Amino acid sequence: MRFRPCIDLHDGLVKQIVGSTLTDGGGGPATNFVADKSPAWFAATYRRDQLYGGHVIKLGPGNDEAAREALAAWPGGMQIGGGINTGNAKEWLDAGASHVIVTSSVFREGRIDFDRLNELTAAVGKKRLVLDLSCRKRGDEYVIVTDRWQKFTTTAITPETLAGLAGHCDEFLVHAADVEGKCAGIELPLVDLLAAACPIAVTYAGGIRDLADISLIASHGQGRVDFTVGSALDIFGGALPYQKLIQFR
Repeated sequence: MRFRPCIDLHDGLVKQIVGSTLTDGGGGPATNFVADKSPAWFAATYRRDQLYGGHVIKLGPGNDEAAREALAAWPGGMQIGGGINTGNAKEWLDAGASHVIVTSSVFREGRIDFDRLNELTAAVGKKRLVLDLSCRKRGDEYVIVTDRWQKFTTTAITPETLAGLAGHCDEFLVHAADVEGKCAGIELPLVDLLAAACPIAVTYAGGIRDLADISLIASHGQGRVDFTVGSALDIFGGALPYQKLIQFR
């Protein structure tokens, strides 16, 4: 189990937001934290501490310059997600990303478009592609959501879904969008599902508030589920010491 750090970008700034409040309407999302340090500062910190495999996420437009700044501070050290598609994926790899993270561009009308997915895999290579399977609870299922977690697809996270997609990518990234940014506890059934059924590397995000939650991920995840922490971290205005997590590298 590894700690995967994050740099979430909104309007060109490093922020921590409540994921379920991201919309295309006015007013903007609920924001927990806005950094006074640059994206490059965070990337350089992760580089210094040798925390590989974290991710830079562009939450909407206006974040390309900030994302490039972060990637330039640690070439090959972090992944990039947000608006990635077949047309621009190689550009972001050339900018220094180790992997590109994709969700929306491989879905069409709420369903996985395997033609698009195959095109993307061919363009960048399986070993440099991460599929973002971020999800929200609907009934008894965790259903994949796209477009900044606003739109439900028709695809639930199941053992069959995970097995079918694993051959197309290197890793999965799974935000539990309903609890993202709330620091109110993790979606433990989702961690159980990922541990039991995920055949490749997977990172869980959402709701982590303290070391007890991380211990739950370690035990329920059977050591196979990596994690990322946002709003709870002291470097993002929370109470959980970043220095405590460096051991999970």
